[in-house]
Amino acid sequence: MLSFEEVVARLKDIISTEVGERRVLDKDVAETLGIAPSYFAVLKKRESLPLAAIADFCALRKISINWLLYDQMSRSLEESTEKVATIRYFKQINASAGSGTFNWEENYETIRVDDMLVKFIGGINHLKHIDALEIRGDSMEPLLQDGNLIIVDRSRRQVRSGGIYVLRMGEELFIKKVEYKNEKEWACLSLNPAYPAIHAEVSETYIIGKAIAIVQRES
Repeated sequence: MLSFEEVVARLKDIISTEVGERRVLDKDVAETLGIAPSYFAVLKKRESLPLAAIADFCALRKISINWLLYDQMSRSLEESTEKVATIRYFKQINASAGSGTFNWEENYETIRVDDMLVKFIGGINHLKHIDALEIRGDSMEPLLQDGNLIIVDRSRRQVRSGGIYVLRMGEELFIKKVEYKNEKEWACLSLNPAYPAIHAEVSETYIIGKAIAIVQRES
């Protein structure tokens, strides 16, 4: 079973699709489940999930409780659950330019994704590995434009020469085409010929994940 915190995070994602743009808090989860916020705080401290209330919540919305509690999906309920599928969106973290210091586990929002993207990445159970970042700058033009969102698969961190990866060097975040040079060094290439290659030491470079899709922003 997923942890109390993980289940509540999923409940918040679902509730956020019903209440609009405002941030969903613990008290919103408690009220939606029909539980007093003070009692919900006690349950949170004990890490004791209110299973009956959660079961009613899922049944009302035709969402798989197996997905919510165990990250498992039955095919018969997958379509309804995918309607509230979400991924992390790091709005304040930009790829292909210096990003400064950040906490990868906290500085994010959640955005809904459609069923076509869910199927493309391998199903709803794989969403936990998927993040969205915003492109800044022109170093990867013409493929990646300033303001595009890229979909990053954090499970694909094994570099294959020629792939496009989000990587961190020091406190800077980049998106580059990575070419294998030798066991100790990668060549990190921009698609825009105006930018020189970056020669990165493998031991000092952290691969966040592979870019697998681009979302074009409407002008």
